[in-house]
Amino acid sequence: MEFEGQYLTYAEYRSLGGTLDITPFNLLEFEARRKIDIETQSRLKGASSQDIPQEVKLCIYSLINSIYHYASSIESATENGNVASESTDGYSVSYVKSSSIKDIISSKSVELEDIIRTYLLGVIFNNEHLMYIGE
Repeated sequence: MEFEGQYLTYAEYRSLGGTLDITPFNLLEFEARRKIDIETQSRLKGASSQDIPQEVKLCIYSLINSIYHYASSIESATENGNVASESTDGYSVSYVKSSSIKDIISSKSVELEDIIRTYLLGVIFNNEHLMYIGE
């Protein structure tokens, strides 16, 4: 599968210290790019990689790391059939509460929005503020 229109290339990701293989990188970059497109009303779509501002590239890098972290958190929270802990003496099993997973997802959304605002508020692209939503 081809991933076109990336705001951060795999080579740039690696030069920033990224450690993911290319396939997970491509998938996470796509997800991060979509989140930025939603917040910026797609103002960056169609721009060449060379024209993408450095703040956007760093934002994508940070989003990829955050999304990967949260995916790992959810995976470890739901491993072993939602078993959170197990005791062998009196044999008891504790399960992950669905509210724990909901808390992780809610926390992820807030963090991703914060990352986007931190990096992109005030950034101008094509004589327009990326985050401008007014009239």
